[in-house]
Amino acid sequence: MGGTEQKYIQEAFDSNWVAPLGPNVDAFEESLSRYTGLKHAAALSSGTAAIHLALILLGVERGDEVIASTFTFSATINPIAYLGAIPILVDSEPETWNMCPDTLEIAIKDRLSKGKKPKAIIPVHLYGMPAKMGRIIEIANRYEIPVIEDAAEALGSRYNNKSVGSFGKMAVLSFNGNKIITTSGGGALISDDEKLITKARFLSTQARDQAPHYQHSNIGYNYRMSNILAGIGRGQIEILEQRVMKRRENFFFYYRNLKKYGIDFLKEPNGSFISNHWLTTILIDPLKTGRSREDLRIALGNENIDSRPLWKPMHLQPVFSACPSYLNGCSEELFNKGLCLPSGSNMSDNDRQRVVNVIIKYLMK
Repeated sequence: MGGTEQKYIQEAFDSNWVAPLGPNVDAFEESLSRYTGLKHAAALSSGTAAIHLALILLGVERGDEVIASTFTFSATINPIAYLGAIPILVDSEPETWNMCPDTLEIAIKDRLSKGKKPKAIIPVHLYGMPAKMGRIIEIANRYEIPVIEDAAEALGSRYNNKSVGSFGKMAVLSFNGNKIITTSGGGALISDDEKLITKARFLSTQARDQAPHYQHSNIGYNYRMSNILAGIGRGQIEILEQRVMKRRENFFFYYRNLKKYGIDFLKEPNGSFISNHWLTTILIDPLKTGRSREDLRIALGNENIDSRPLWKPMHLQPVFSACPSYLNGCSEELFNKGLCLPSGSNMSDNDRQRVVNVIIKYLMK
């Protein structure tokens, strides 16, 4: 916590306004708009809810196809399945680990040749690293397919000096407990399109029509953020830049101390990319280090240091293994070699040094 969250929570209690909607929700949405440079935001119960609503707003229905990154957490893909639509999984490229523009275009051309035009494209800004949005948007515009940016892990990251999330038709944020700022649980849908966000707010509050009685002409959802959780968000966004700075400090500490040991990092390809480095992620190549990712994970665990493999690609997940996929081998290689290191915003130099010492000791055996 940053310190001011309790003030906004207390305001909610003092006003007896604890339910969804309220002054904190309005103020949090305004703060998100200011920070991202987008005109409108809808504060919601989760990032997953935001993806679900974004797909509904684009008219995705049963049997439609939606292109998405295969290298991501399942929450990116699950909402496609909620609607009975078909995920079309696209592999990564090695510089940012995000959706490969070349593979994306191959997938689009192939779906069109089969008589199916995808209804949307969902690139992910993985681990806070911006995707190559210049090329992705150019391809999407050429084929007239709207883009929903999954920026759940990337609040505070920038591409070409613009906030991630500001390139597509809509974008999704997450404030889950593990994100760079949190509302305990929560998310947001952001866009420059006022009509889309107005409709998102309507659908997220059970789609109640304007009438003195309860009347519903649309299927609605209980997806709105509560006034209390939005109060936490107001306090959190005040210290977001500090959190970005701390996560970037973590990355550069690990990078300086470990790069000479044959470890590769997910790092910014050039000056167009600014990552919040939500998590510091590394690749352990047995040919370089004589060790495997899993060996290192176990060695860290033996010292009570938690680390985790990178996301297992969706095309390898049992629930999505039958989905059409366009692969180049990148995400599978990353999964086999990749590890997420401890990256909390409250890590001290001693914490980071302890992690580094264990890694070096193990690699030097």
